[in-house]
Amino acid sequence: MVSLENSHSHVSSTTHYSQTRPYYYTPPPSSAKVHRRSIGRSMRTIRSNLYQTDYENSGPVYENLTDSVVDFRLTELAKKPPVDKSSFSDVEFLEISHTFSDFSAYSSDISGELERLAYIPNSDPNQSSVSEPEPEPEPCVGFLQRETFSTEIMESIEPEDLQPTVKLCVDSLQSPSVAVKRSAAEKLRFLAKNRADNRALIGESGAIPALLPLLRCSDPRTQEHAVTALLNLSLHEPNKTLITNSGAIKSLIYVLKTGTETSKQNAACGLLSLALIDENKLSIGACGAIAPLVALLINGTNRGKKDALTTLYKLCTVRLNKERAVSAGAVKPLVELVCEEGTGLAEKAMVVLSSLTGIEMGQESIVEEGGIAALVEVIEDGSDKGKEFAVMTLLQLCVDGVRNRGLLVREGGIPPLVALSQTGTAKAKHKAETLLTYLRESRQEASTSTP
Repeated sequence: MVSLENSHSHVSSTTHYSQTRPYYYTPPPSSAKVHRRSIGRSMRTIRSNLYQTDYENSGPVYENLTDSVVDFRLTELAKKPPVDKSSFSDVEFLEISHTFSDFSAYSSDISGELERLAYIPNSDPNQSSVSEPEPEPEPCVGFLQRETFSTEIMESIEPEDLQPTVKLCVDSLQSPSVAVKRSAAEKLRFLAKNRADNRALIGESGAIPALLPLLRCSDPRTQEHAVTALLNLSLHEPNKTLITNSGAIKSLIYVLKTGTETSKQNAACGLLSLALIDENKLSIGACGAIAPLVALLINGTNRGKKDALTTLYKLCTVRLNKERAVSAGAVKPLVELVCEEGTGLAEKAMVVLSSLTGIEMGQESIVEEGGIAALVEVIEDGSDKGKEFAVMTLLQLCVDGVRNRGLLVREGGIPPLVALSQTGTAKAKHKAETLLTYLRESRQEASTSTP
């Protein structure tokens, strides 16, 4: 994706363009933040190409749009019936919720599998052995002493042996030995990883309240096994209520603040799983989950950022959580993610931004953090899906935001929107045409108000 300069620096360079076409213009507020980005292939740097008639070069479509072509397209759109603003509602986001359908709860134990493999001794006799400290031995024998059980072995336990196995693990969670509790939490984690019947049995066996104290354990591995076991158990619908009623939300948020990277990720996914029940969304937000999720969005790995985005998206379907997210500083990292290429996070960030446009303070923050310029860049150079999300977010900003329409025009948004209305996907075309209709209305108002 291309980078932008602060749009203040381009006012003088576009004077000839504004004289030729009386675009609607709204001066920026004096308190607007400066967002300096290296000059790239954006509308701010290629305006001179707008009058170019050579269509054989390989530049973006909008670079070949002449002034008359843009005007003709806007005139075409003016003949269409008026836009029904009531169509822009939460229903719009139902189409894009699938963007988050692959949340990592369903592969949350990959870290556990890698950890297990790390403990398998090297069988290469030619490799020199290096003396390393042994892990703390478990003061018990048999089942709980084994630290090299794979998921496959755990799932191969016969049904008649499963109940006593689960009972042994649940009872061991009360042991005074941290090593025993750690091992028991790990076994429950693997037993609950893939099998729904195991999750149901473990939930009914009293494991959930026994796991909760381990979320505040000072031993990081024990904490990680416990939070991941709860995440896996929460995938069984009746267990969600058991987990919530046991007071797990605050403890999951504690892990989100203090745990290892993997523990934070799985805590975020656990909160996401609980947030699938609507009445839990407000409770999760009220308990303070939003701020540490924003911190994970800023400081986490790619997977951590993905988990934070997914959970924020689900929580921010509630207005009060939208306000909490904006107050916690979520908009700035979201705009930065929109501008990142190759991470797979840009589209998810745009979906969350679209959600935050549902409140006035969210719109103001997006504009203040340079969101309009970043979204225009996506429409110019992004993927087809990215363009859909970008134009949808801009449309949400401009439906009732006359000032935002002016800012969008000043960022050079009309030519790439015209190109998108002609060459984009069906959804992108429709939204681009609707947005251009709003921009044309503002342009006409500016023209008629000029003496």
